[in-house]
Amino acid sequence: MRILISNDDGIQAEGIYALAKALDKVGEITVVAPDIERSATGHAITMHHPLRTQEIKLEGLNIPCFSVSGTPADCIKLAVDHLMPQKPDIVFSGINRGPNLGTDVLYSGTVSAAMEGAILGFPAAAISLAAFENLDYTYAAQFAARISQKLSELKMDYGTLLNINVPNVPESEIKGVKIVRLGIRKYNDTYIQRKDPRGRNYYWLAGGVIEDDTLDETDVAWIKQSYITITPIQYDLTSYKLLKQIKSWSF
Repeated sequence: MRILISNDDGIQAEGIYALAKALDKVGEITVVAPDIERSATGHAITMHHPLRTQEIKLEGLNIPCFSVSGTPADCIKLAVDHLMPQKPDIVFSGINRGPNLGTDVLYSGTVSAAMEGAILGFPAAAISLAAFENLDYTYAAQFAARISQKLSELKMDYGTLLNINVPNVPESEIKGVKIVRLGIRKYNDTYIQRKDPRGRNYYWLAGGVIEDDTLDETDVAWIKQSYITITPIQYDLTSYKLLKQIKSWSF
């Protein structure tokens, strides 16, 4: 099984190393990831300047690894078109530092890398560790290895992928796995205004997370109860309910 791995935290991130190390035991791995952190880039692609690649080595792993001077989506497209001698059987993105829950999936470069894999027709999954401090990627990486074979055998509709979030708790404290829908996780986008040495204004995004964990059967609710959450998502953003309503409009 050929597995393409990417992320948005960058080629040197601890999470991608843990994922590659775990998946190296179950398949033929190629890592293609941004040369620097590209978090919250969404599904951006590079159009106005060339992409540059560099083959690197991840310590302790004898696998092809490439850094790319572009976005996570760039990495997947370039890997499939040029860097891999054969096309992958599955695409994994992660392990992300921090959760990708609810509306996070619209901003996330981690999810977008997996989404690009799905758009190109491959079974794909994004996996995130739901914390920012005192991180232990061990169990999340083991879980990715456990489901890699299931992912390769899954008959997924075109343009769909799995979004996986793993609690940052010891394995003994993980209560199980929940297959759930996306919850509501928005941001209070507050910008702090400051002045540079020349007296010009500049702004830092400093908003906080607003979560609704009262909704049953959502990723936001269950991750807080120490369950791994898996949510099937798709790039088709069509509102079919509204589509039916406005078809009756006359112009």
